[in-house]
Amino acid sequence: MKALKLLSKWSIGLLLFGFGMTSYANNLQISGTAVTGSDISFNISWENSWNTNLAPANWDAVWVFVKYQDCATGQWYHATIATTGNTAASPLQVDMVTDAKGVFLRRSALGGGNIPSTSITLKLNIPAGTYNYKVFGVEMVNIPQGNFELGDGVSVAKYNSISVTSSSQSGGLSAAVLGGASVNVPNTFPMGYNSFYSMKYEMTQEQYVEFLNTLTYDQQKERTAIDPIAAAGTGAFTTGTQYRNGVKLITTGSNSILPGVFACDATNGIENNTDDGQNIAMNWLSWADLAAYLDWSALRPMTEMEFEKICRGPLARVEGEYPWGTTDFNAYASNSVVAATAYKADENIATVVNGRNLFNGSVSFQATFGPVRVGLFATSSSGRASSGAAYYGVMEMSGNVWERTVTTGNAIGASFTGALGNGELTLLGDADVATWPSNTTGIGLGLRGNAYYNPSANPSRTSDRSNATTVSNTRNYTYGGRGVR
Repeated sequence: MKALKLLSKWSIGLLLFGFGMTSYANNLQISGTAVTGSDISFNISWENSWNTNLAPANWDAVWVFVKYQDCATGQWYHATIATTGNTAASPLQVDMVTDAKGVFLRRSALGGGNIPSTSITLKLNIPAGTYNYKVFGVEMVNIPQGNFELGDGVSVAKYNSISVTSSSQSGGLSAAVLGGASVNVPNTFPMGYNSFYSMKYEMTQEQYVEFLNTLTYDQQKERTAIDPIAAAGTGAFTTGTQYRNGVKLITTGSNSILPGVFACDATNGIENNTDDGQNIAMNWLSWADLAAYLDWSALRPMTEMEFEKICRGPLARVEGEYPWGTTDFNAYASNSVVAATAYKADENIATVVNGRNLFNGSVSFQATFGPVRVGLFATSSSGRASSGAAYYGVMEMSGNVWERTVTTGNAIGASFTGALGNGELTLLGDADVATWPSNTTGIGLGLRGNAYYNPSANPSRTSDRSNATTVSNTRNYTYGGRGVR
């Protein structure tokens, strides 16, 4: 990447590569990045966008944030966005956030369909220097403020069948009222009543690669299962592409000095090719790995109460329901993927029925099984039940990889206040948000939503809490995750 000095203060940076430079999910594309003075401009486009005042009465958005690299040291930092001077051409608007760690871009009027290439300008508030830049985008879904129901009456370790209201959020909930072997939950805990944004998809392998490529050598060593001095072509987490993870080290780093370069290479050939699994959900993550990604992108972990809000929305509970709102359950393993589409941006499973989800409870589990492309069951003609979508349009809340949620099952989890990541990590690549569950122990977390492999299908249910306090800090081929804000 070239950087040209301008007025001895700012540099013109060409985008190395950002989320969306290849096709994934709803084909988010970020291109044409340039810096003039304190302004960074780029074009953004994505498909299947909406803003509706009918059910589910919400909108989708892209969380956009900027990283800048000191040309003298090679160190990457998170840019603060100025409070004024940020613009978006029609049909988009810029929604600022209080901590200025990024912006939400969304439709400015009611409507639906594809967002064409649209010009965006953000004003950066960073120190003087000569820098390189990257613009990152994560597809998000708005979860509106409002009442919702917990529990379903039949699932394992379920909450009591109660409604969460403004009074619940402002006054807290006692252990007796909440049920499900929970502790007392104070009003500082994000219960899901207030509005927030959720990642539309689980983190992809491409997104994790982009994250790794902004870290130092020591940080990369902590956030992968290998040392960056390993031979080029070494899997970052597993040998070959076991369990459908294709994250590879493609350029060897220099011990404690020069970081390695990572890429998606699921087919063991030319990295970042169209069939290298960029859009497949990221697995093999420890809690510390996921926490680091969420802190780096200025997001936060979701709570298990928010999990049920995302899935059920304002609808009445259904006994034994799954996140798509019915009791239909049709499970598929990754070997059901149409062979010609494997690892590609259009990876798909041809059969269309209600209750489709990526789950395998077979005892004949093999290392060739693994997660699939995020949003795999959604098409232009699919409905909520056939695409496996949660009420507000969030995908794969059941199956694919486990969701990590902050639990109400112990005091450490209940002390979570919803603090956001600040975009920066420790020198060793750990999240540095003091009020999050420990990077070391993972106590305060649990698992919800099931994964592509598990002997029991019960945890796929919206209200199943059988793993609500399962400590999940080790790396596992079924562990992934997503964040909220």
